[in-house]
Amino acid sequence: MAKRTIVTLPGDGIGKVVLEETIRVLEAAGFDAEYVHGDIGWEFWCKEGNPLPDRTIELLKKHKIALFGAITSKPKDKAAAELAPELQGKGFTYYSPIVSMRQKFDLDICMRPCQTLPGNPLNFIRRGKDGNPEEPVVDVMIFRQNTEGLYGGVEWTNPGDQVYDALMTHPKFKDNFAWCPRPELAVSTRIFTKKYTSRIVKAAFEYAKKRGFDKITVCEKPNVIRETSGMMLKIAQEMSKAEYPGIRVEDVNIDAMMMWLTKNPENYNVIVAGNMFGDIVSDAFAGLIGGLGFATSAQFNPENGIGVFEPTHGSAPKYADYETSIVNPVAMILSAVMMLEHLNEDETAGRIRKAVMEVVAEGEVRAYDMLKLRGTPDVVNQGAASTRQMADAIIAKLK
Repeated sequence: MAKRTIVTLPGDGIGKVVLEETIRVLEAAGFDAEYVHGDIGWEFWCKEGNPLPDRTIELLKKHKIALFGAITSKPKDKAAAELAPELQGKGFTYYSPIVSMRQKFDLDICMRPCQTLPGNPLNFIRRGKDGNPEEPVVDVMIFRQNTEGLYGGVEWTNPGDQVYDALMTHPKFKDNFAWCPRPELAVSTRIFTKKYTSRIVKAAFEYAKKRGFDKITVCEKPNVIRETSGMMLKIAQEMSKAEYPGIRVEDVNIDAMMMWLTKNPENYNVIVAGNMFGDIVSDAFAGLIGGLGFATSAQFNPENGIGVFEPTHGSAPKYADYETSIVNPVAMILSAVMMLEHLNEDETAGRIRKAVMEVVAEGEVRAYDMLKLRGTPDVVNQGAASTRQMADAIIAKLK
């Protein structure tokens, strides 16, 4: 009997192939697990009106740990148009299944590491003081609050009387938006709560303490978004004084961070942000370490033990139709490494990470993105490794 059961959620597009190759790597490394498939994604929205079926929710409740590939999301009108004919007009509304999963299980702690892999030709390079190129080492962990903020889904178009009347009690709304006809008004909320804001900030402090870093950076916009961004910054400052006096709090606005990360990314090690800004800053830092082919994430709830591990890239459906898959599986493989570390399988995690680093450093096997080629079907003929060949090269380093 396998030591663990892992729920596999391939989802849509390239999620299916990168997850399949990742499981091959895990098995080659000797990770003792049984893999149970879970239905999720666009196919189930179209057929059932639910991209996250109840049977998948039950699998997650039972087994706790999941590897997730990618999902396709489309705007409201397109989603409605692609429903099966017998389901159209029956009140079904599309919500991203990964966002729904995060909220269903309170997967509020999201960790997104962006770390330089030596030898990666896509690493960020800048001009040094002497005019020569230099490659700063990027080693940052972004802590993204994963269930609240702008992704909370509390929004309206043509808001009803109760909502509109409540909005009209705010002088800023009354002065600036009362002119707008209600059918032409769309409102999205940005909700932070003290409980979950405190949890993500504390997770950032604990990581900084573990790694020996002397600061965390709050990446928000409290000078303009005073209530929500202000809450996060205040909680961080108070927590620093009360619980982590050796770790200071730095306040950098999200717009300024987009400039600073391309000037001196080595100055940042631990960043904490709300849902939207955490999403933005993690993608920006990912660009410094090779792009989304190298961007990983872990999301979990420390109370119920449920954790989902996924690359941050999308489903890229056009690549899924290629006869030979060309997508880079490293992000999915390193997400599985984060899963292993979460499960205290440190020896196996270390061996896989080392294998990935050796393949990248040697440079003999490179996916199309690492060769700076356009993602066309013929890149394999131009010397790019297929998805399977990349996984094969990593597996070879495990032996």
